[in-house]
Amino acid sequence: MATPSVKNFLELVQRSKLVDPDELRATLLKCKSEHDGQMPTDTEVVADCLVKDGLLTDWHCGKLFDRKYKGFFLGKYKLLGHIGTGGMSSVYLAEHMLMRRQRAIKVLPKSRIGDSSYLERFHREAQATAALEHPNVVRAYDVDNAGDTHYLVMEFVKGEDLQNIVNDQGALSYEQAADYISQAALGLAYSHQEGLIHRDVKPANLLVDEEGVVKILDLGLALFAEDESASLTIQHNENVLGTADYLAPEQAINSHEVDGRADIYGLGCTFYFTLTGHAPFNEGTLAQRIARHQTQMPPDIRDDRPDCPRELVEICVKMIQKKADSRYQSCSEVVTDLEAWRASRTSATDAATARSVQQVTAGTVADSAGGRRSRVGDDISATGNSGVDSNTTSQASSAASESAPFNAALEDTASDRDRGTVVSQANAEDLDDALEVQIIDDDSPITPYDDSGTLNLGIEAERSVASRVRGRGSRSAKKSKAARKQPLPVWAWGAIAAGIVVVVVIIAVLASSGDTGDTPEKPNPIPSSPYRESTA
Repeated sequence: MATPSVKNFLELVQRSKLVDPDELRATLLKCKSEHDGQMPTDTEVVADCLVKDGLLTDWHCGKLFDRKYKGFFLGKYKLLGHIGTGGMSSVYLAEHMLMRRQRAIKVLPKSRIGDSSYLERFHREAQATAALEHPNVVRAYDVDNAGDTHYLVMEFVKGEDLQNIVNDQGALSYEQAADYISQAALGLAYSHQEGLIHRDVKPANLLVDEEGVVKILDLGLALFAEDESASLTIQHNENVLGTADYLAPEQAINSHEVDGRADIYGLGCTFYFTLTGHAPFNEGTLAQRIARHQTQMPPDIRDDRPDCPRELVEICVKMIQKKADSRYQSCSEVVTDLEAWRASRTSATDAATARSVQQVTAGTVADSAGGRRSRVGDDISATGNSGVDSNTTSQASSAASESAPFNAALEDTASDRDRGTVVSQANAEDLDDALEVQIIDDDSPITPYDDSGTLNLGIEAERSVASRVRGRGSRSAKKSKAARKQPLPVWAWGAIAAGIVVVVVIIAVLASSGDTGDTPEKPNPIPSSPYRESTA
């Protein structure tokens, strides 16, 4: 159909009564001034001006371009857009004309309106749903009609459902999937407690708002647990209600003899979808998929994601057991196990982060002399056993780790490895500064080794390595300096003392034999020998 002219388009806008005449006039004058004082001849340009000023929506313009100008109002609400269509109703975004609050309005199919029992049951269930107040359940505010159009006014959630989120982004992270399913289980546990069974739990009925809060949609036509005989579907001989890809085996046989465990099955299939990106049985005809839900377990989640924690796989498998007695017996049990896994995951992540920080700060030190790198925690020479190869310790450690019991909460998943890499890179920049501090503090007394914690061991080992790194370059200089400072032996001191005494004695003898001031006497003549002749 050809786009209407600007004149025809504006006539349709006026007939629709979507825009106040004064506001329409003001916007058209503004549009004219923005285009050199001339009204644009392109209808889409004029429509964009009205959308920009908030007078129309794109959905309105699409309808008006198709020459449709009726049906934009429903009681006290103005319809703003079409949100979606299900097997039982269509949902629209609407705004209260006086309060200007946005709501979601579910319009029932007119094919069911002729049955008075259907309307009566719908009103009863809508009133019960409106009484529910839980953060994980979409609120129902009002039930009303405009002529033969009956509708339910509900809370409008700004966000997306899990179906669209996974279709757009792929399988969710394990933490995010567990969080969303746990929130949904909380909402279902509350509704079950109030006597309502959903019977159509699937990704498209779990909305995630902008703050990450999950809200369960479409409880308006849920089954009353205490009054199965009055169900809407029974009145119309409908034995099967639900969506094939998420339908519990017992629900496929008879939708009116199920309890809350059927919702647990649907939630388990939804969990499977968030972890793998596809439904448990995503191939074959409708009848074939329903039959597989009756007789087969879906492929292992780890076929798609080999690193999926075992605890999550076990929780999901227990939720989708074929026999209701083999599943979780309440949604509260599902919440307990999921929250326990999330808590252990958080603790494991915090511990891994702490270990990473400690290993970077006290673990890897560059050898400035030879370029060799050694891990402080595995450096045997730091404890004095320099003859033991550090690789032996590493291999022993690795073997012990491999033989340890499986603990999925501590698995080295991709997300954990990414977090460890970020922490290591961040702390590696501070390694030199940390080492320098340890060298400066090396002369301070060393705290005795304490095996009650890893912190003291890390500090002592780092101090030991720092001492070795600092000492390699100046060991010979220290040795010679120490040799120069060594005291003289006792015998050397004795020899020096004896020499001093001898010198003092000699000086004293010479001083005592001298004559002070007189001329020294001549020596006596040598006496004549009796055998020598006299010359006289």
